[in-house]
Amino acid sequence: MAKHELIPLPYAENELEPVISGKTLSFHHGKHLLAYVNNLNALLPGSGMEDLSIEEIVKKADGGILNNAGQVMNHNLYFKQFRKPQNDNAPAGKLGKLIQEQFGSFEAFKDEFTKKGATLFGSGWVWLSIDKQGKLVITQEPNASNPIQKGLAPLLTFDVWEHAYYLDYQNRRPDHIAALWQIVNWEEIESRIPAL
Repeated sequence: MAKHELIPLPYAENELEPVISGKTLSFHHGKHLLAYVNNLNALLPGSGMEDLSIEEIVKKADGGILNNAGQVMNHNLYFKQFRKPQNDNAPAGKLGKLIQEQFGSFEAFKDEFTKKGATLFGSGWVWLSIDKQGKLVITQEPNASNPIQKGLAPLLTFDVWEHAYYLDYQNRRPDHIAALWQIVNWEEIESRIPAL
């Protein structure tokens, strides 16, 4: 049986400061994500999904298995997409061109993505994905949902569950979202674009 494990962070716990504090990362990665991983491993035996990849589980499961598998997949993509803060951080290459073509400018894209993240009711995620025709799509995904369930390839996500930002930003979700743009690793995001 494939056992799911807590992914290591690809940076030091304090490397994303002041955007995300080491304390927030310690709780978010080391407690919240670890709990989802442990819960998923406990739920899988006897489900018929023991040997499936996390992506396959998220596409097929429902109930508690989906909630935990979705959160594992979402958080894995989330934590792997950051690097230390950069000034004027913007995508180049293929992704930069696609954003320019479809949204008019990187600023217009950021505005739409930020608005979708700030206005998602309750807990969840805002995603940039790409469809099978190569069109970029911004979606709001409640709770543990992932765009892969809609046939989209997920590229970039901001976690708008309160545990992602409350220690650093309290109730100021829009401030948290605005700060995250400084730490996006655009090369990682571009590497997630599937061959179409």
